[in-house]
Amino acid sequence: MTTALPSHTTPEVRALLDDGRLLHELAHGLGGPFHALFPEQFDANAAAFRQAFTEAGVDGRVYYAKKANKAAVFVERAAVAGLGVDVASHGELREAMATGVQGADLVVTGPAKSDELLRVAALQGALVAVDALDELDRLQQVARGLGRTARALLRALPPGQPHSRFGLDCGEMAAALDRCVGDAVELEGFSFHLSGYDIQQRADLAAELVRLCRRARALGLRADRISVGGGFAVNYVDGEDWRRFEESRRPEHFHAAKTFGGFYPYHSPVAGADALRALLSTTPAGEDADLAALVRGAGVTLLVEPGRALLDQAGFTVFRVQGVKERDGYAILTVDGSSLSLSEQWFDSEFLPDPVLVPDERADIADAGPYPACVGAATCLESDMPTWRKIPFPLRPATGDLLVYLNTAGYQMDSNESPFHDLPLPPKVVVEPIADRFRWRLDRRHR
Repeated sequence: MTTALPSHTTPEVRALLDDGRLLHELAHGLGGPFHALFPEQFDANAAAFRQAFTEAGVDGRVYYAKKANKAAVFVERAAVAGLGVDVASHGELREAMATGVQGADLVVTGPAKSDELLRVAALQGALVAVDALDELDRLQQVARGLGRTARALLRALPPGQPHSRFGLDCGEMAAALDRCVGDAVELEGFSFHLSGYDIQQRADLAAELVRLCRRARALGLRADRISVGGGFAVNYVDGEDWRRFEESRRPEHFHAAKTFGGFYPYHSPVAGADALRALLSTTPAGEDADLAALVRGAGVTLLVEPGRALLDQAGFTVFRVQGVKERDGYAILTVDGSSLSLSEQWFDSEFLPDPVLVPDERADIADAGPYPACVGAATCLESDMPTWRKIPFPLRPATGDLLVYLNTAGYQMDSNESPFHDLPLPPKVVVEPIADRFRWRLDRRHR
């Protein structure tokens, strides 16, 4: 049998799970699966990132990567807290500004931005991360046509990821610097995005961008900030539980002996704001001081664009069990939604932390588990499985019970949502503690 993989959670979430009444009322009233959001946790995560900059004496700025969750409430909280917001489309830019984020607090990322997006970014004074030479040319043309000066970062191609389709290589970067000398674009600095969570690699590339800032200044350009993007890990489960899972994992632990190419690292010993602290205290290759000292000495502002890390523990996803089918040694639970609401399947992978069973009121609750069960969706697709793994539930699941997938706010809720079979998309419910109880409302995007 597969090992248990319980998720970290918070006292507020634990109180909701232990009582269960509000979750069952919401499931009944909303008529299907839903996502619960906890904006106060988002606020706490953002404050932790800012504190890491303060402790290191670094001039830093936190931008929330909006693509990590479509809910309006997190952007609203970012606006109130004075965070920046990272957007990658005209729709995301429009939504961010509608919640109160000022144009100067936006950074516009993504490849091959449309002229319309570049026009609005230039008009609103947003910072544009330029991904290619032709995009730089178009940004300059748009800015000249408006009689404005556009704000820009040049996105560098990571040397360790030479096959990435994003960023400027060394030759393109040299050409871009030459083109930035003059009017229409003010070069504020450089950016990169790295896949993975290697802190040393991130520090090394950040140091290279600081050197690029010095090179650009020699050309008379401003170049006083660098963005290291996101990529701050989230620690979902206990390290010992993760080790046992990895060591014992076999195909028979999954329905139909399903295999996967790999999984997200659900345990990370250094995560969130602590990962930023580790980055700032790392000495880049070829340097004599840590990154914090390097950026301070160069008079450079360090920008970060976390998404998942700002949403750590800021939401969960709830399904109702609507069928139980027994198989040899395990059950197949069918829930009132689909795997498209747990977007790790987008990567042909699995969201691994155990869902929590919140039983309906019934007299026949058995507690002599574990009762292994996988989780299927309410669709006609064999592949539509929210959970292929045979979860060792402590109670026998039954129709009417709820399955709560914890810590799903970061990328899991809506990266590949679809109303397949005309099943409604799960609404997002904002939950806030008030004294000894909780109150809720629908997120503005779902009213």
